[in-house]
Amino acid sequence: MNPLYVLLFLFFNFSTNNALQTDIVDDLVVQFKNGNSRDIAKNFASSVELLIIDQEDVYSKAQAEQILKDFFVKNPPIKTTIIHRLNSNPNFRYGIFSLQTKGLKYRVTLTLMHQKTTNAFLITELRIEKD
Repeated sequence: MNPLYVLLFLFFNFSTNNALQTDIVDDLVVQFKNGNSRDIAKNFASSVELLIIDQEDVYSKAQAEQILKDFFVKNPPIKTTIIHRLNSNPNFRYGIFSLQTKGLKYRVTLTLMHQKTTNAFLITELRIEKD
């Protein structure tokens, strides 16, 4: 086989895989910027460890969506900036980003685990803390 074909195949294969791995974090950052609790909740696991400012507990998907919706009503988002992401593990994703709202700046941390049944990454932990 021609070495050039092998090189091209490897390049496109790794590029495509890396792009797919980062999509979920990128999508969630956009959803946070838009204050879209419903679309964010679509990515929640059946139970979510949620910390928003001083309120921390494990909530069902529906409860976590409502709490996040209340947060966005009180803190309308303006801007998001990715600080750090981890996507080297095929079963785990981690993202940290800054969320600027009309009132304050927050640090958002997302932990996502790969669910084999749905073949998707779902949020298992969400932390929103004052920056």
